[in-house]
Amino acid sequence: MTRQPNRFGGGAKTNANGLHFEQMTRLADALTDAGYGVLGHKVFKDGQEIGMCLPQKSLYTYFLVPHGIDYKEFNSKEWHPDEVFVNYERKTAYIIEKKFQNCAGSVDEKLPGCHFKKWEYEKLFAPLGYQVEFIYIFNDWFKNPKYEDILQYISDMGCYYFYNEIPLFALGLS
Repeated sequence: MTRQPNRFGGGAKTNANGLHFEQMTRLADALTDAGYGVLGHKVFKDGQEIGMCLPQKSLYTYFLVPHGIDYKEFNSKEWHPDEVFVNYERKTAYIIEKKFQNCAGSVDEKLPGCHFKKWEYEKLFAPLGYQVEFIYIFNDWFKNPKYEDILQYISDMGCYYFYNEIPLFALGLS
């Protein structure tokens, strides 16, 4: 039997499709477009450092470890969020997970885990006096009515979701 090319994503295309979506929804770009300065992982407004923009492992390297947090004291594994915005003024860490889908697949099974991941991050940030908010950024695929129950559950668990972009108001920024 001849192998049919994958035209819809999933499998070998998952990384390529998801990577493009992640690049199109980069927090540093959204901040820069809104007039914030981003230098390395530091975020500035009117010359004042207001927070940090941290992709994946950078959360540990540039924020948690320098603040004396060893994840092993709080979590059994190291979590790597797509991005995190640490808002100094609000003392809140905004965990951002991006989900791209263009056909049925395993992402559906991961979505209800938002409250568990939020709980894991809360344990890491609590010793620093920081609150945690968990945010999904979805593509339009998730506007399908079949996701109504999952979207309601995400909201009921105190997590948030947005489509195709990171709205800065959701990060405590104007």
